[in-house]
This record gives sequence, C-alpha cells and structure tokens, in this order.
Amino acid sequence: MTEATTVDPAEIAKFEAMSAEWWDPNGTFKPLHMMNPVRLDYITTQIAAEFDRDLEAPHPFDGLRVLDIGCGGGLLCEPLARLGADVVGIDAGGAAIPVARTHAEQSGLQIDYRHTSAESLAQAGEVFDVVLTLEVIEHVGDPLALVEAGARCLAPGGLHLCSTLNRTTKSFAAAIVGAEFVMRWLPTGTHDWSKFLTPDELYELIGKAGLTPVDRKGFRYNPLSGQWRLSDRDLSVNYITAAVKPG
Repeated sequence: MTEATTVDPAEIAKFEAMSAEWWDPNGTFKPLHMMNPVRLDYITTQIAAEFDRDLEAPHPFDGLRVLDIGCGGGLLCEPLARLGADVVGIDAGGAAIPVARTHAEQSGLQIDYRHTSAESLAQAGEVFDVVLTLEVIEHVGDPLALVEAGARCLAPGGLHLCSTLNRTTKSFAAAIVGAEFVMRWLPTGTHDWSKFLTPDELYELIGKAGLTPVDRKGFRYNPLSGQWRLSDRDLSVNYITAAVKPG
C-alpha cells in the first residue's frame, strides 16, 4: 500500500474559498445540487441491493455505518442519515466542516463531521459498511492513495462508490468550457482536465486497492430540462462506479 498523501493544498484552497455556499442551490455548488437526486438514487439503490434493505421501510439503512470522504457541506450525508445510516463525513478542508455541522443541527440530524484525511482515518483503524468518494478523486494529490484509504476503511463485504469525470473531449467541453466559462456555474480553474480519470483507469485503481468492481453508470445532463439521468452506456462526462471488498 502506498503511503502517499491524498491532500492537495491547492485544491483544498479552491474549495475553502467557496465553503460558505455549500447549501445555496443557486450558488457555486449549483451543479452538485442539480446532480444530487440522480446520484443519491444510484447510491441508495446500490446500498439497498448490497445489504438486502427495503427502501420503502422507514429507516432502511439502520445499522449501516457510512463514510463520506470529501463530504463538503454534507449534501449526501444528510439524506443518508435520514435513511437511518450512521454517517461520518470527513473533509480535508476545514472550512466546510462548520457549515456541514450547522446545517445538520438545523435539520435535526446527528452526523459525525470531522476535519481529517482519508488516510488518517484508515490509519486509525475505523471500519465502515459503505465508503463514498464522490467528485473527489479528481481533486486529490494521489488518486490511488485515496482508493486504497477507502478500501482500508471498508469492512469485508463492504461497498465502495466513486464518482468522477471522464477524461474526454466531451468532458472538457461540458465540465470546463461549459460549466466554468459559458454557464459560470463554477469558478474558472475549479477543474483540471488532466486529472480526470477514464472508467478503465479508475477500475484499475479499484483493483489495485483490493476491491472488486461490480458496476458503473454514466450521468447524462439534459440542458433543455435541466435534469440529470443515469445511463448504462454514456460514461463520456460524469460517471460512477460501485465495487465491493471481498469477504
């Protein structure tokens, strides 16, 4: 296992500067708010299938411990906590944590937010049923170190979910030219196209970390409706992977 750090100070600084806007659906994180319903649907469906849970039950994720690496303001932590999961949200950027804690308190939710790194949590020996790394891996210092840290935090039979951006001409046009320069949804320089990973590259990292890939799906944006949907075939811009840790 590599001991390289996942923390990239320059990337942390970018998100520190935007942290006050995490819960503003029309602010800097508007793209995540728009994408959140479809990615949450994928995540909850995968968790329910892996752990044989009924999503129609009042608290289907009772007894499951979930780690959200790079949790930001808690956009995914809160809905998972409402479903009954014991959620720990970590972020290497300290400014996001008070924002996340305040919003959770206002929402009446108990979520364990911490200012720490994935590798620090892995070294502490904490274990989870589910590990999330969503829209994070393209911002870290060492992608393999991030996947390895997440794998170390997983219990045998645990589920690892990772979403990111594909390194394609289409993703450059959509995520950088479109989102940063045309629509002005994100500050210029938020993304570095060279850090994007292809699905095959991410699968390779997942395998090196000792996990078994089981699924991957694309996220497609419809500019006319302003909505996202899952795609079995189109992984050309945003996509998500699911993997399990052998029991």
